[in-house]
Amino acid sequence: MRLHQINLFLAPALAFSVVLFSNFVPSVFGSYADQRLLLSFFIVSIVTYGLVRLKNKQRLLLASVDLWPFIPLAIVFFIPLLHIDLSDFFLLEPFLYSLYVLAFGVSGFLTRIEGYSKDAATAVTITAITGCFFYAAITVMIYFFALVDNFSRLNEMIPWGFVNMRYWSHVATWLLPIFPLCLLIFPWKKNCLWRVAVFFTAGIWWWILLLSSSRGSIIGLLIGLVFVLALFGKSAVPWVKVSLKFLAIGVLIWFVLSLAIPSLVFDDIHVRGLKSDSSGRVVLWNEALAMSLHNFPLGMGPQSWLTHEILTDGYQESKKLGHPHNMYLMWAAEYGWISVLLFALLSLVAFRRLRLQILRVRVSQDANSQYLVAFTASVIAAFVHAGVSAVFIAPGSMLVGLCVLSVFWSLIKPGFSMGWPKNTVKESKICNGAGYVLIGFIAFLNLVWLFDVFKYHKAMVDDISFYQEEVSLGQLPRFWAHGYFPRHESQMPE
Repeated sequence: MRLHQINLFLAPALAFSVVLFSNFVPSVFGSYADQRLLLSFFIVSIVTYGLVRLKNKQRLLLASVDLWPFIPLAIVFFIPLLHIDLSDFFLLEPFLYSLYVLAFGVSGFLTRIEGYSKDAATAVTITAITGCFFYAAITVMIYFFALVDNFSRLNEMIPWGFVNMRYWSHVATWLLPIFPLCLLIFPWKKNCLWRVAVFFTAGIWWWILLLSSSRGSIIGLLIGLVFVLALFGKSAVPWVKVSLKFLAIGVLIWFVLSLAIPSLVFDDIHVRGLKSDSSGRVVLWNEALAMSLHNFPLGMGPQSWLTHEILTDGYQESKKLGHPHNMYLMWAAEYGWISVLLFALLSLVAFRRLRLQILRVRVSQDANSQYLVAFTASVIAAFVHAGVSAVFIAPGSMLVGLCVLSVFWSLIKPGFSMGWPKNTVKESKICNGAGYVLIGFIAFLNLVWLFDVFKYHKAMVDDISFYQEEVSLGQLPRFWAHGYFPRHESQMPE
């Protein structure tokens, strides 16, 4: 294995380890905070490294052609700051989203132009299936411990290692669509032991999804499947067949582990059903919509969901949450509909480039086209899921999504066979010096932001005792696990 291939494994391996095995990985600030800090370090490092790689004029021009739709979206998160009175820590989330958007764009671009798209896709897939295999194996152990302890409420123990089951489902939405690659692409795809391990992993993850009744994830995955079948046609059939096999095995495992065995062991069995109502989300969406129209089209400002005067009677009387369970309405409420419009523009550009790749795939029928099918399905499923959940708030989901989105952006445009173009234009020392100064300044701003993230964490920790004694609305994760901070001034310490 070459050095660059090893390096491509390191970031996803670290991300998946911290996300999936928080109960076993040594923690500094708690699993949720560790994931947020790792995500912050990743996106700052990627953006800074990207600036260094794009330091000369020719490379910068080449990158601007590829990355132009990211720039306005990264900027728009700061527009509400121009007209809204700010308090401490309000700059943190705009920087988070801006850097996140730039990070996966820059990472995908560099991966493609340096000819590592396939290697990166392989690295993410192998680290994902490896981590998920061990997660599945431990889950089965927990299941049998529950049987021995006569504990029938399995959904209270499984999934494990996350703040709540919904944050696990975000990760499942990103990863389940890329599992079929393990039986379609890799040279050991016909190895019996490998196939058993992959089917076991996929089946257990589908079982957990059904056990936890994760409607948003299931709907997103099914819509992703339908979309790639419609877009890719026959080229997607192998991926679809394997995906449906995984689903069928998951349903079978659910029947055995959730119904058959518990009915023999317990007097009463507890099975979560798929609800037909909105689970209170409509009230949240109405509040977010009212906020988005209050200062149309610029929104009410960063973290205003936490601090604003409540606008609708329904939310006034309902349970408070750190987010409205809809990323697009949350962005519209806080950053304005202009942010959603620019996100749609980025999606449209991605779809246009994807369409051109699909035409090539249909003509060539290359086996590697399954990478494009799988990662497209993953991104579509996650974006659908984001319409009903906090896919782009939970740090675990954002870490896994950063890996998947980077690979996706690298795959949706033909690679450059020659790598970087030769620098035929001799640049003056003044231009080079100005470039390095700009890179240094942006790197400095990134470090300042990282420092403020730590300050925000300390302030949040200091607030916990007051919050539990005086406000006591429960743990409402957002930026941190204790995410209802800052709050409306009437609920803050004097």
